[in-house]
Amino acid sequence: MAMTRVTPTPPTVAVFDVNETLSDLSGLVPRLEEVGAGPEILPAWFAATLRDGFAITAAGGLADFASIGVPMLASMLNEGSLRGSALESAEHVVGAMADLDLHPDVAPGLRALVEAGVRVVTLSNGAARVAESLLERAGLRDLVEQCLSVADAGRWKPAREAYTYAARRCAADCGELALIAVHPWDIDGARRAGLRTGWVSRAAGAYPPFFLAPEATGRDLPELVATLTRGGQ
Repeated sequence: MAMTRVTPTPPTVAVFDVNETLSDLSGLVPRLEEVGAGPEILPAWFAATLRDGFAITAAGGLADFASIGVPMLASMLNEGSLRGSALESAEHVVGAMADLDLHPDVAPGLRALVEAGVRVVTLSNGAARVAESLLERAGLRDLVEQCLSVADAGRWKPAREAYTYAARRCAADCGELALIAVHPWDIDGARRAGLRTGWVSRAAGAYPPFFLAPEATGRDLPELVATLTRGGQ
């Protein structure tokens, strides 16, 4: 007897990560150069900020992104090459996160989701106001229903509580939400919380085999959206 394949329905809500998924962090490079630092510090700083945020969450605490990111960057800057103090320089750089450009594929991807009848929210380990500012500057704020922050969940992603908080705010079951991110750790956390998932690879290489795999993958956001809105096929 032939098996009938059941095609999953599109998600009710697309939940977007913000930093690197929507925003292009390379926009911080001019700020680094303004204070006398080089661009090579950027990936290490962002990874270290996430690492310590995850550690605080694992220990049962909570800290906002800037309270970790600013002193972390200050500790990594070489005082001898700076045009001001390390702390002032770090504040100048991190303060630009709300003024970054979005990746070019974000606008068409968001519009495709809305046209398909999918609700859109953001969920960030940073401040909600940063996401609001990024979307306003790009002229896309009207496409996004809510900008959510883990500060109100009490736990950073990838803790389960961050994702279930988003589901409550959307008045939806976790299985109706699809987390969209460039970070495999975010995909893994969302899957463990019961969300559907979509990974935007953006030429990042192979997906790590030690994380739970995404339901759908796209080289860019429009490609991923096309897959998700036709039911993961």
